[in-house]
Amino acid sequence: MEYRINRRTGDKISVIGLGTSSIAGAGTQEGIAALQLAFEQGVNYFDLATAESDTFPLFRAALSPVRDRVFYQIHFGAVYADGKSYSWTTGLDAIRRSVDWQLKALGTDYIDYGFIHCLDESDDWVQYQKNGALDYLLQLRDQGVVRHIGLSSHTPATIQQVLDTGLVDMLMFSINPAYDYQHGEFANGSGAERMALYRRCQTQGIGISVMKTFSGGQLLDEKTSPFGVALSEYQCIQYALDKPGVLTVLPGVRSREDVRRILGYLDASPQARDYSVISTLTPADMEGTCVYCNHCQPCPAGLDIGLINKYYDLTLAGDSLAADHYHGLSVHADACIACGHCNRRCPFHVDQVSRMGEIARYFAG
Repeated sequence: MEYRINRRTGDKISVIGLGTSSIAGAGTQEGIAALQLAFEQGVNYFDLATAESDTFPLFRAALSPVRDRVFYQIHFGAVYADGKSYSWTTGLDAIRRSVDWQLKALGTDYIDYGFIHCLDESDDWVQYQKNGALDYLLQLRDQGVVRHIGLSSHTPATIQQVLDTGLVDMLMFSINPAYDYQHGEFANGSGAERMALYRRCQTQGIGISVMKTFSGGQLLDEKTSPFGVALSEYQCIQYALDKPGVLTVLPGVRSREDVRRILGYLDASPQARDYSVISTLTPADMEGTCVYCNHCQPCPAGLDIGLINKYYDLTLAGDSLAADHYHGLSVHADACIACGHCNRRCPFHVDQVSRMGEIARYFAG
């Protein structure tokens, strides 16, 4: 397993986490076995915004013995009170009852990441504060019941509003090439707006956990994929993990077979992860923008072109650590020999030769 660090919390988080919306559907024993297998293989981050309340007892049975070695995202606004199926609210009383029920069903007395749940409209954020839900979440944080604050949303503009408060340590956001390229139900915000959000999270140390990695399955079927071909799960996972700020992706699983298949990503070849086919639909506002995919590799001069671009963009966005990371690279932009190999291979039509010159001058200044 590979891990990334949430800079705001210090937590070491597996790059593959699990979404659990459907895990109860395969039956109690299979659900428990799937969670245990995931943990044994190094998965330590789990999202509890699930479809059915039957999910919670599975976690209690499977992971209670290792509770201090896993992280739970629990959503303040996802309602399961009295063991009912999922519903959504910003109402304080329903949230309070649901959180109490979830803690008892999970057999735990603390929440690693307490999430402001699914605020897609500005008015949702207003109501969440007005109704007392935010105060309740902060009260539990002050009491130590909630260790860190998270936010889930599909809307960049609303997210930016909440991030302005400085409260958020973790963001759950839908990232996949369909949404980033303005195709699909939750394709909110332009490609540039979405990339700006990712860079802000990286700059401020806010980790991103990724939902809807496969666009609800849309990308896995050539009949529904906006790119005219089916992408693989591994291509979609790599796409999300290449975005600034992303710590973990949360594909949904139902069984041990699903867990094994998803974790196959860790051993997949670079070719199996390559998602350059999406360049066929590059939106106008992203044309000529490096997306850090490293399809331009290998560089004859040994440059890690994707990382060099990422550290430069993040430095311009205000991330002081990014400049240190750039200077820590073994080969810098000034080593570019202008051979044009990267320009010819870039599926997004970035003039990387000119960009290496720009980056070299910036960091030399």
